[in-house]
Amino acid sequence: MKKICSFFILILLFNTITIMAQNKAKVLVLIHSDNGGTYELAKEIAKGIESENNAVPYIKLVKASQNPILKNIPVATVDELGTYDGIAFGSPVYFGNISTGMSEFLSKTVQLWTSHALEGVPATVFMSAGSGAGKELALQAFWNSLAVHGMVLVSNGIRGTEELNKAIPQGNTVLGVTSMASLKDVERPTKGERHLAELQGKNFAKVALALKDTHSKKGIPVVENHQDFNEILRQKNIVLPQVPKPAGNYQPFVRSGNLVFINQVALKDGKILNPGKLGVEVNEQQVKEATKVTMLNVLSVLREAVGGDLSRVKQCVQLTGIFNTKDDYTKHAELMNVASDLSVEVFGEKGKHARGTLGASSIPVNSSVEIQAIFEVE
Repeated sequence: MKKICSFFILILLFNTITIMAQNKAKVLVLIHSDNGGTYELAKEIAKGIESENNAVPYIKLVKASQNPILKNIPVATVDELGTYDGIAFGSPVYFGNISTGMSEFLSKTVQLWTSHALEGVPATVFMSAGSGAGKELALQAFWNSLAVHGMVLVSNGIRGTEELNKAIPQGNTVLGVTSMASLKDVERPTKGERHLAELQGKNFAKVALALKDTHSKKGIPVVENHQDFNEILRQKNIVLPQVPKPAGNYQPFVRSGNLVFINQVALKDGKILNPGKLGVEVNEQQVKEATKVTMLNVLSVLREAVGGDLSRVKQCVQLTGIFNTKDDYTKHAELMNVASDLSVEVFGEKGKHARGTLGASSIPVNSSVEIQAIFEVE
């Protein structure tokens, strides 16, 4: 009997926890950060959002970053914005305005505007300034962009100012917390600025929860358990290089509909790895090394094509390997297995693809291999 009672108590607790989780507001903390200053404020905003256990924060970037502090943070898509109960926007101050990265992201929200997807959704803003000059102008520019969407703008007011150290310059404003990042005499954000950011997040969570069911959610649902490919790459000790710069009048990738087209050669650290013809200047092992480097370049470009979020890759559709070989060489498939195996190692079943392999009498820039890739993405 006791076992039965314990079983029903467990079920009741599980259902209660599930209901409580469903009733929490989902708040996106959407940032662009150059050197991590805005991210530091974002963490305090998120801390405030979850402080009363009535909301769940999701910190995401508007674009991928190679900064070690930021590179593992997921990148948001425009389509997902309408699925949150509130959005806290954070950006550096660029000459009295929002940053270029944030501006470029917001410029892609035209479809959300025409479909009224963000109308009635609460928004708040915070910024990392340099010397502090122009921060109010930048915050107002931020508010203007969000007001066009019909978002409910939540100010910071004068809360928390009694905690500020009046002996040092601080970044507080009534429109939203800021931090004066370029003042090096004290740690930034200061203790007071962090406190203001936490209070801003705490207050914003209350507003987001209160307005939670007053606006329709439009867009792609928030995926809470999506694969973190940055973590997958880290665990597998796979390091993606910087996106190679084009050597001519072309782009690293072209997207047509949901397909991304990529061509790459064995460029590493600005030089071609193991250049030359197989069987003449290089052997099979060297070509396999070059093939791996080429496929890493493909994946690096692909990551840029999906805004830094490899979870948006639906399928590796086709890989074509072209190898610089002598006329009588026939083991191209063995060389290309290196690229195919890497695709599956990263993406699992989604990495399996159709494939073509062929030999060529020469390849541009004397690379021993070139890979052409097609991916389907969200």
